[in-house]
Amino acid sequence: MTTTWDLMALLMLIGAVWGSFLNVCIHRIPAEENVVVTPSHCPKCQQRIAWYDLIPILSWLILGGRCRHCQERISLVYPLVEFTAALLTVATLHHFGINQTGIALTILGYALITLTVIDLYHYILPDVITLPGIALGLICTWIPGFNPPMAHWQDAWIGVIAGGGGLWLFGWLFQRITGKEGMGLGDVKLTAMLGAWLGWKALPFTIFAAAVIGSVVGLLWIALSGRDRTLPIPFGPYLALGAWGYLHFGPMVYSWYLGRPLVLF
Repeated sequence: MTTTWDLMALLMLIGAVWGSFLNVCIHRIPAEENVVVTPSHCPKCQQRIAWYDLIPILSWLILGGRCRHCQERISLVYPLVEFTAALLTVATLHHFGINQTGIALTILGYALITLTVIDLYHYILPDVITLPGIALGLICTWIPGFNPPMAHWQDAWIGVIAGGGGLWLFGWLFQRITGKEGMGLGDVKLTAMLGAWLGWKALPFTIFAAAVIGSVVGLLWIALSGRDRTLPIPFGPYLALGAWGYLHFGPMVYSWYLGRPLVLF
């Protein structure tokens, strides 16, 4: 799809606004707070935030990253989430088109951003996102008009069962053998959600990419920060990265790999 500069700017703005809402979800869902009814407020002084202090990215810059009322620091994560959502919106709709499939995959991207940040901070992948995500992915397979890489309904159901069940079995076996928890149920449900949206064919690429990225980042994290290697490392962010990599590069990688000549020796 050809994207003009005006359209790109509009999509960036829409994505940043949605990123602001994602920040609300990231902050409130782990605290079990309402994400719609409760007005935006400073978590430190509880003062209600005026609309002109809620402009995505720009307000954070104008305020110097501090609350207008109590001067408490506002995390850099807030504008980063808004900027990431803006880029994701442009990249996804440019790649897949401003159509039913592109919009649906943008929504999936928003869910993955939210889950990624929550998992990094709290080591949880909330059911309130993953379970409706599984249901929505399966529902989409029955609605005409969705195109690949979104899954056909048969591939989606296999993806849910093989993805969620396979990862659960791996975690169970790992725990039985080592006595340590190898995979949280949140990761299992997220994998099932990805299977519902993208089908079982997306899972080998997604899980392999997640394992490679997670291993590299984990080793660097331990080496540079001195982190205790026995402490858990969230796997959800790497599953999200792996899935997004599949959306943009997976079919090309599969085509390249399957087209290679078989070398026995």
